Amino acid sequence: MEEKFSPAVLLLDDGTFFNGRSVGSKGTTTGEICFNTGMTGYQEIFTDPSYFGQLMVTTNAHIGNYGTTVKDSESNSIQISGLICKNFTVPYSRNLADSSIQSYFESQNLIGISDVDTRALVRHIRSKGAMNGIISSTVLDINELTKILKQVPSMDGLELASAVSTEMPYHYGSPDSPLRVAVLDFGIKKNILECLAKRGVYAKVFPAKSSVKDLVEFNPDGYFLSNGPGDPASMSYAVESVKEIRKLNKPVFGICLGHQLLALSAGIPTFKMHHGHRGINHPVLNIQTGKCEITSQNHGFGVDPDIVRQKSSEIQITHVNLNDDSIEGIRILGERAFSVQYHPEASPGPHDARYLFDQFVQFMTA
Repeated sequence: MEEKFSPAVLLLDDGTFFNGRSVGSKGTTTGEICFNTGMTGYQEIFTDPSYFGQLMVTTNAHIGNYGTTVKDSESNSIQISGLICKNFTVPYSRNLADSSIQSYFESQNLIGISDVDTRALVRHIRSKGAMNGIISSTVLDINELTKILKQVPSMDGLELASAVSTEMPYHYGSPDSPLRVAVLDFGIKKNILECLAKRGVYAKVFPAKSSVKDLVEFNPDGYFLSNGPGDPASMSYAVESVKEIRKLNKPVFGICLGHQLLALSAGIPTFKMHHGHRGINHPVLNIQTGKCEITSQNHGFGVDPDIVRQKSSEIQITHVNLNDDSIEGIRILGERAFSVQYHPEASPGPHDARYLFDQFVQFMTA
């Protein structure tokens, strides 16, 4: 037990540091620090490719208490760079679990730190903004850690989608399904594909840098732009692809990073948020219905609200965040192209917004 819970240190870019205990594998890891306010679904969070390159702070006090299971993974591996939590619980009490969180982390070489005052840490991030950090259980000297941390690139301007995208195209769903969708994979979650398959979609998932010609050869009824990590403004290759796809006059649906890429293709710039939206209880107003949706969110970039409103003759705002009035959904007028900033597939989170997949199907069958 002493070996598993040896000392560890968390150091932030501004010099703030926390002492804690090592969890998972031993070693040193870096990334941009962010926090998620969800009270459940930690394995789905860890395996969401949108978190690639980030150190995750979980605000829920207990992590690991219900173990892990292969069925809860949103991708083939853990995607976060490291975990920061308050209480790391190795024993678990869930019949469906097949592993403890410690064994799960060790099997995938994930480094973490527990016994951190996460409340103080989150308040610091909310005040100072997102920044890089470093966790180490093998290097405890602050001066040495500072030198390593200075070499870590900023998330602003970082292209990461191609690092998590599939290397080869693959299919998802039944070949006998009535609809075919070409998916550009920038870091897609498995449950997005499952939501499409349940609605009669046979999807072909393409690498992020695939040519539009390759997508067209699948003869799809629609195109899907997935979620993913990194700065959308650094993805000129994807923006050009989206522009070409829109000219095909087929339905287009984008989620999260896909939302930002659709906006960029329409001349709307993106920006890095102060500390982003990450959790499963974010209120979003559907302007068309007047109803509030409780949504699952994970993004550190957004689309410029002022430019969106200036383009009201070309872009319709469909959803806004009720906490900060940020743009959560758009539709391009005169086209069957729409997107949302949040995650309607949830996993974890509420299912208030899954109707958007039905809307996409309706566009393809109209």
